[in-house]
Amino acid sequence: MRHPSGRYWITFNGEIYNYLELRDELRALGCHFADDSDTEVLLHAWATWGEGCLDRLNGAFAFAVYDSVEGTLSMARDRFGKRPLFYTRAGNRMLFASEMKAFLACEQVSFRPDIEDFATVLATWTPLPHQTCWEGIEALPLGSVLRLDRSGQQEIRQFARPEFHDNFCFSTIEEAVEAVRARVIEAVKVRLRTDVPVGLYLSGGLDSSILASIMADLGGDGGLSSFSITFGDSDLDESAYQTIVADRYGLRHNPIEITHDQICAAFPDAVYHAEVPVFRTAFVPMYLLSRRVQAAGIKTVLSGEGADEVFLGYDLFRETALRKRWDSLDTETRKDYVARLNPFLAHFSNARQSGILGLYDQFSRERMPGLFSHEMRYQNGNFALRLLKDRQVAETGFAPIMAATSAAADFAGLSAMEKAQWLEFNTLLPGYLLSTQGERMGLAHGVENRCPFLDPNVTDLMGAVNLKFDDGWDEKHLLKRAFPTLPPEVLTRHKHPYRAADSTSFVEVRPEYMELVLSEQELDRSGLIDTRFAQRLMNKILTTPADRISVREHQAFVYLLSFQCIQQQFTQRDGAYVRQDKTVRDRLTVAVEIQEVA
Repeated sequence: MRHPSGRYWITFNGEIYNYLELRDELRALGCHFADDSDTEVLLHAWATWGEGCLDRLNGAFAFAVYDSVEGTLSMARDRFGKRPLFYTRAGNRMLFASEMKAFLACEQVSFRPDIEDFATVLATWTPLPHQTCWEGIEALPLGSVLRLDRSGQQEIRQFARPEFHDNFCFSTIEEAVEAVRARVIEAVKVRLRTDVPVGLYLSGGLDSSILASIMADLGGDGGLSSFSITFGDSDLDESAYQTIVADRYGLRHNPIEITHDQICAAFPDAVYHAEVPVFRTAFVPMYLLSRRVQAAGIKTVLSGEGADEVFLGYDLFRETALRKRWDSLDTETRKDYVARLNPFLAHFSNARQSGILGLYDQFSRERMPGLFSHEMRYQNGNFALRLLKDRQVAETGFAPIMAATSAAADFAGLSAMEKAQWLEFNTLLPGYLLSTQGERMGLAHGVENRCPFLDPNVTDLMGAVNLKFDDGWDEKHLLKRAFPTLPPEVLTRHKHPYRAADSTSFVEVRPEYMELVLSEQELDRSGLIDTRFAQRLMNKILTTPADRISVREHQAFVYLLSFQCIQQQFTQRDGAYVRQDKTVRDRLTVAVEIQEVA
């Protein structure tokens, strides 16, 4: 879109939820609008305030603005990294896109794996905000703006970052609860601003149930459609809770049962949209679910993503608090806390409790500077790093995240719990949950996912609300207090992490493309994989009962298979095993047309 002055041009992917308020403010300053789009509001906001407009935006966005007077290009990405934005150099040009596969249309861009980025993904489960796993291709970090001038020089500035310190004062817990309730409801309201029906991803957990209750209260034409994933495996399935919530709020519920066959059939296409190696298969059912949403004629859904990070919902946070206190606790108290942490996991039974206590003994003191909260999780990363042939690179897998925490101005002064939140907001949330498992899978089918719990007015509360009034042991205590009329089955249940079958699906189905991880020739092709280790891993995966495969072995397998798939799709551009249609480059064409608009 071109600004009426002719000076600015914008290309925009996303939504500005507070565009109505911004439009009123801009009109008062003399701006005139030709349509009702948030794109036009964003363009006028840039023309009026420049980069200063970024602090005013409440939304999920990636956009680029060309200033024809100064000859500059500015690119910006939202504060939580919901919408992707990538860029690379091709000769004297800069290319930018929402998906890296767009660069395949340029002959000068070659997709070569970046082994150091790959090592980081294996170690920390996701790319860091600037990483892509491809040489020469960068991601614009969340909450950042890049400015490119006439000479080709570029500068990146971060305009927003989450605050984890206590910035708000509430004199009573009742005040805090009311603030949480009011801000979450308002966040839902602004995300319902659309001229198309809005659906709901319903997991059966606390967060999506809160959204169901608010959306039902706000009403809507024809009722609310909800969409859920179910599994035949009772350890993974949450359909009973989904049904309870759907019945309570009169939802038109659309469950989809995911089978091993479906996961294997969709895995290559889902990886194609992810564009990076992945550590588990839970993103594949989300790919299939968004296809079901599209088929139902729904283009926008709300989901509970972000609530666990903001309101300390993960066991990781309670585990961090326990490990910090571990040395001061007696044995019986330790046993009690461990049992409270893990009521639903069979391997935390009394028979194995001594092993768990020993594990906590081992991780009661920080070993990796700044990473105390995540050290137990990252042991799986240490195992996955054995996939790399280059041992020197493997040994530096954690160096980038440690460098990032050291460079963050406020990180050193945070408490252990606040550091855990910082790490989640800068690794797993943007690098996997909002991208591979979220935006990438939804937008593959034209479905936009909106996350009310990531509204800046909600996230601004996290330090003050959680750390002052919630010790982490009553899971998301303040959210439960704020929405007490939810079904009691939801309010009293322990958090059930969303998971899907990992290597089990592939062992049962044995899809043709498994040859990518079984053939020595295929394993050798990239030059990055330790073939002997990969073969030993595959032998165990294929010959050992599923209940004897560890979480770290499941993860290493999914990393290996997803890496081999994207190698085929992007580096080798050979669809023999993973796609039935033409190679990626053959399916992409580029047409450029600039029209002067009166």
